[in-house]
Amino acid sequence: MAKDVLFTNGVIAVKETHLLKDKIFKLCSASAEEALRVAQESGFGKGAEAASVYEYEKLVSADEADIDAFIRDYAPSRAEAAYLLSPRDFHNAKAAVKARFGGLSTENMLAPAGLIPAEEIVDCVNSENYARLGEVLGEAVKEAVSLFSDETQAEASGAEIGMIFEKALYRHLHETSAKIGLLKKLLTTKADMTNILTALRSKEAEYAAKCYVTGGKLSEKQLASLFEEDTENAVKAFERTPYYDFVKKCVTDKAAGLPLTTAERLLESYETEYFSQRKYELQKSQPFLYYVFRRRAENANVRILFVCLLAGMQESEIKRRLRAID
Repeated sequence: MAKDVLFTNGVIAVKETHLLKDKIFKLCSASAEEALRVAQESGFGKGAEAASVYEYEKLVSADEADIDAFIRDYAPSRAEAAYLLSPRDFHNAKAAVKARFGGLSTENMLAPAGLIPAEEIVDCVNSENYARLGEVLGEAVKEAVSLFSDETQAEASGAEIGMIFEKALYRHLHETSAKIGLLKKLLTTKADMTNILTALRSKEAEYAAKCYVTGGKLSEKQLASLFEEDTENAVKAFERTPYYDFVKKCVTDKAAGLPLTTAERLLESYETEYFSQRKYELQKSQPFLYYVFRRRAENANVRILFVCLLAGMQESEIKRRLRAID
């Protein structure tokens, strides 16, 4: 599956000319109609047509499909493909379980296919043929389905199901992608940030410990400090880690009764920020990863832009919600 890096980088150089880049921040002060015109003229969602601003999702979906096609065609190895696409498989399996036992349709619950066709995942969940999903995902589905036995069905919750699939996803990613040093580093940091947020959302350290994902470097003892009443001591426990500022922001927001949305946005943008800070030092497969994360961030920003414009939000509020991309 190895690809010619120089050829891939040439393809990226051409595709980058169609990125919106800083145009998206300028469009925060435009009308939704003007934003749609600029996006289409710039090549965003190429191949799709939106007759009105209320059809902007057609452009977003087309752009997302184009990113996926690029990943499948140019991923340097299976490790990068798994890192970028397999999270969709775990999302779709979770959605299929919820749909099956909630009596719901999966029509609006499934994400675009990852490495396994979404329809195949749904069929495996409904037929309980877990082996076709691979060891880790199959085990996760089996565990989630077991929550809905006749004795426990009333007790099964979305949080429990989400925990099962999140833990399984990190295990899977470490098994499939961590052999690439850079991907291992990204996974380790994301695991630690995820566990910090888990601790701050939990009422008890014992419960949080059951929810922590694998692959991080922070110990349970360090994470348990987040349950101290003295918030200064809680933050101080992370003073010698890369997460000091992240924890400080989280603890400050929580103490003020604010949602942890800023921290969640930092976690979601971590890969893009990582490569952006090193954009002049990227080597080998790194330009491929940086390009994909930039495209995904821009795709998310376009969706945010139109939702906000159609809701009549102020320019400053829209910009505050956008992900930073370079």
